[in-house]
Amino acid sequence: MEQWILLAMAPVFLGLIALEAWYWRRRRPDAYSLADTLSNAGLALMHQASDALAGLLVIGVYTVAYRYRLFEIDASIASVFVLFLAQDFFYYWFHRASHRIRWMWASHVTHHSSPRLNLSTAFRQSLTYPISGMWLFWLPLAWIGFEPRHVVAVVAINLGFQFFVHTEAIGRLGWLERVFNTPSHHRVHHARNPRYIDRNYAGVLIIWDKMFGTFVEEDPAVKCEYGIVNPIHSHNPITLTFHEWRAMLRDAARPQRLRARLAQLFGPPERSHADSEAGLDVGIAAGDPQPEHTSGHGG
Repeated sequence: MEQWILLAMAPVFLGLIALEAWYWRRRRPDAYSLADTLSNAGLALMHQASDALAGLLVIGVYTVAYRYRLFEIDASIASVFVLFLAQDFFYYWFHRASHRIRWMWASHVTHHSSPRLNLSTAFRQSLTYPISGMWLFWLPLAWIGFEPRHVVAVVAINLGFQFFVHTEAIGRLGWLERVFNTPSHHRVHHARNPRYIDRNYAGVLIIWDKMFGTFVEEDPAVKCEYGIVNPIHSHNPITLTFHEWRAMLRDAARPQRLRARLAQLFGPPERSHADSEAGLDVGIAAGDPQPEHTSGHGG
């Protein structure tokens, strides 16, 4: 169901991408790149194909969990609102884990690998999310008692909302900034500046970042530099999808103790590379706020 909801929204997405590209055509011609945009489109198609196949298995797993549900939850305005809040809460932790656990970062790095931020960047997704375990974060919702099809629908709506925050064309949005994820907040999330790395994990509501200490406001004096700390110079969707998986598995295969192998797979990304600790120390010594890690290195 998730992929069908997003596909139904595709004409709106494509129309807005065309409008944004036209808006930037003379104001800032480098805001869009044909190679980068085509790469984003290729990644989106691969991601949708993967989701269509994995969705059949995932909905089956959710259905099994739903059979052992803790509560009988009838569909109502109140229950849908609670489901929305719960799903957005779990999305926050999924997103945070995707930056903290290298196994998950291997999928998520694809989304962060572009040096540009525009609406087409929202399409820049990995087909390996089912392998990295994204679906596990919403499994508790079915076990609690929310119908699997409702869970999947709310996930899709959440992801659809996030398309609209991938832009530099919209400035700050007044009081909405206090509650919702906005383009300003998401520009921070995509930036690789030391003060911005690993901040603003929000899906729809920014309140989770404020509650759990990961919120940073965009500073007009600090221009966002997008991409990953160690850039990957490729527009090949296959390379963009698998480069960190290859690096991670290569690091884990090196002669070392089991504990070290597991750390390569499931530890924080910046601690999984031999030279990353020195890089982190440089940032701290320079007086920058200490991020959770420099997951933006990307391998």
